[in-house]
Amino acid sequence: MTLDDINKLDLKTLADWPLPTKLAALVLLCAAIVMAGWWFDWRGGMTQLDAGKRKEAELRQVFTTKKNQAVNLEAYTKQRADIEQAFGALLKQLPNKQEMDALITDVNQAGLGRGLQFDLFKPEGEAVSEFYASTPITVKVNGGYHDIAAFVSDVAKLSRIVTLHDIAMEPAKTGVLSMDATIKTYRYLDEEEVIARKQAAEKDNKPGKKKAKEKKK
Repeated sequence: MTLDDINKLDLKTLADWPLPTKLAALVLLCAAIVMAGWWFDWRGGMTQLDAGKRKEAELRQVFTTKKNQAVNLEAYTKQRADIEQAFGALLKQLPNKQEMDALITDVNQAGLGRGLQFDLFKPEGEAVSEFYASTPITVKVNGGYHDIAAFVSDVAKLSRIVTLHDIAMEPAKTGVLSMDATIKTYRYLDEEEVIARKQAAEKDNKPGKKKAKEKKK
């Protein structure tokens, strides 16, 4: 069949068309129906199907993760208990509020016990964190090299946690060194202090409080 033959076809005489022409027309009609169905209906369904498959893969991954956690729940529980026990042991190395003065005295006595001369021993303001507070002490001591080294070692051996920062040493005179440093002592916050800090943080985070702060800025 040529293009001229196709142009001569008339739908009114469809029943008289040759069989090959009828079959060709039927194939074209089916193809048109399939394309129309794809464009107006199936295309959106396929997009939803792909999205559903992706969601299914994500849910399977979440299920696998949750399943593994459930299987290892006993091990996780034991691990958490071990961490809490270790944290408690570390916490006990920090003095409470009442013991801080004694700790500061111990640091001072450690230097005097080594024959060091304190030109400066000044506790600064306390810095409070979430679970603990630290007190920096600015010190300046004079003494022999070995005496200063022994003092640093004695401070490190204290039963409570004490750290040295910003150490600077220079000769003061023959055989004598001058050391400037910041010694930090730490204490844990008691339960009342922790609760008070949480309440203060919640109060600051209230919408009205935030808006007032923004207006001030």
